[in-house]
Formats: sequence, C-alpha cells, structure tokens
Amino acid sequence: MADGPVSGLAADAMSEPESASADWPEPVIVLNEAGSASTVLICEHASRHLPAEYRGLGLAPADLERHIAWDIGAEAVTRGLSRVLDAPAFLGTYSRLLVDLNRPFGVPSSIPECSEATDIPGNRDLSPAEILRRRTRIFEPFHRRIEAFLDRRREARLRTRIVTIHSFTPVFLGERRPWHAGILFDHSEELALQLVGALAKDRQLMIGTNQPYQVDREGDYALPVHGTDRALPAILVEIRHDLIRDEAGVAEWVERLRAALEEAS
Repeated sequence: MADGPVSGLAADAMSEPESASADWPEPVIVLNEAGSASTVLICEHASRHLPAEYRGLGLAPADLERHIAWDIGAEAVTRGLSRVLDAPAFLGTYSRLLVDLNRPFGVPSSIPECSEATDIPGNRDLSPAEILRRRTRIFEPFHRRIEAFLDRRREARLRTRIVTIHSFTPVFLGERRPWHAGILFDHSEELALQLVGALAKDRQLMIGTNQPYQVDREGDYALPVHGTDRALPAILVEIRHDLIRDEAGVAEWVERLRAALEEAS
C-alpha cells in the first residue's frame, strides 16, 4: 500500500468515485458547513457501517458493535458540539475496519488485519485493486472534502482551529485506563493545555495530556496533515466511551467541551 497525504497521490489513484447508494454512502457527512465558529470538528470514526458485500469482514455481529469498529459515542458528541458551538463538522460514514481515516494510508493500522486482540479475516491478503478501491472510494474523498473546506477558510482569512473527537475503551488488553478523557496534540501545546486546565477544574475528573495515546505523523493523519502542515492549532479529544454511551452522558460531555473550548478561544 502506498502512503502520503492526499494532495500528493499518484494520478491513477484519483479516479472518479463510484455512485453513492444506501449501502455505499458518501464517505463524509458535513454538518453546519457555514457555521460561524472558529472550531472545525472532525470525527473520523463516527460509523461502524460496512457494505453488505464485505459480510462483516468475517467478524461476529457483536464484534462490529465494539470499539474496534468505531468510536462509541463520538458521533453524538460531535453532532452536539456542532450544534452548540455553531461549528462545521465532518463525520466519516464507514467503519474504521474498512479503512481508518485517521491513519496515513499504507501503514499496517490503515487496513488492520488485527485490532486490539481480534483478527480481521476480511482484511487479509487483499488484492491491489481492493486496496485501491478503499483508498479512492473512502479515504481520499473524505480528506479532500476537508482540504477544500480549509482552503476556502484560508482564502477568506477566517480564524480556524481543528478539534477531532474520539473515544477510547475503559480497558485495553486487560489494562484499566484511569482517565475520563484525554487531550492529545502534536504542535498545539498551548491550546491543549488550556483545554486540560478548563476540564480539570472539575476535580472529580482525571484528564490526561497525550493520554491514552500520543500523536505522531507515522500513526496519525488529521492533526499532522490538516493541522500542523497548515500551521493551524489542532487537538484531538479522547473521551472514555462508557461515559458517552447514552444521551445523558453525551449531553454532559457536550456541555463540558463547549465551555472548555469557549474558555480557550
């Protein structure tokens, strides 16, 4: 598999996408594109959808409801923040198991053969044509839409900061994670620490800094490419998904993040 940012892809990978359908939707949902906020929201892992032809990639239906298939609760939080902040938002419409929109295309975790401790049979021994299909039908159109939007904001000289919304499992490979949420960053330390400070005013919360993951160009896409490469402030918000599984939890975290982002503006 080839890697590299969308703008540098070879011409043969830029073919016209196939027509959208209910089973093959457009790869991105755009909310509130004309929103007035400086914050631009991205939720790459909003969906667990797999077209029927993939037959669940050989997984049991219960596995497709787990975190390996999507970021539980992240879509609802993103939609809520888009509404209360009047912020544009970009949501992925396919499972991260088909192609991970927050990985450089071509790294092993881009089309994973194993996620956490679960083998993904339908991702083994893929043909070059199938790899190219996932790239041109899902990965490229998603990021090109964001690129074009950010280009227009730059031309209009609009202040812009990127906030990506994710969730994480309370337990990973048998190890319990103590954080309620984490704020991750590449070069946007000032914005990240402002948000950590605002959220940590609630002393009942444990907010991690670059926890439970760290951002790097080898394993992440949105922050390095859409943020750092454009000299835009960009942070990644991780919320423990057991806290946003229901409407009450989503509403609580939408309000927390709204207040923190407005304080840091």
